[in-house]
Amino acid sequence: MLELLTNPDAWIALATLTLLEIVLGIDNIVFIAILASRLPVEKQAIAYRLGLLGAMVTRIALLMTINWVMQLTDPLFEILEHTFSGRDLILLGGGLFLIAKSTQEMYEKIEGAPDGDIQGWFNGLAGVVAQIMLLNIRFRAKQDPA
Repeated sequence: MLELLTNPDAWIALATLTLLEIVLGIDNIVFIAILASRLPVEKQAIAYRLGLLGAMVTRIALLMTINWVMQLTDPLFEILEHTFSGRDLILLGGGLFLIAKSTQEMYEKIEGAPDGDIQGWFNGLAGVVAQIMLLNIRFRAKQDPA
């Protein structure tokens, strides 16, 4: 154990993980602020608080299950000579969600969606918190070693 404290590689790994956590934490705050701002003013504060709470809960839950998720490497099926495992499907689903969400946000910024035009459950308070939790899972799964 003492060797670990004197190993420079361990300190570099710790510094790298700390930097990643800081960057992802800032990214979470920015994303939560963007999504919360789309809600009516009276719901923004609660969305921000619930978003932070949801992000924390999903990070803790993912930390407890990340070892299991990363072991999902058994091939499930093959497409064009590429095998897909459970881990691949989780990362692929999260990546597709990020692409869809980014495209939607850019479209709304460019096209200038009218303020207060919140429709559907995905843009309500529950939807905003769910999106925050999904993105937090995706970012966390991408950060941890495969």
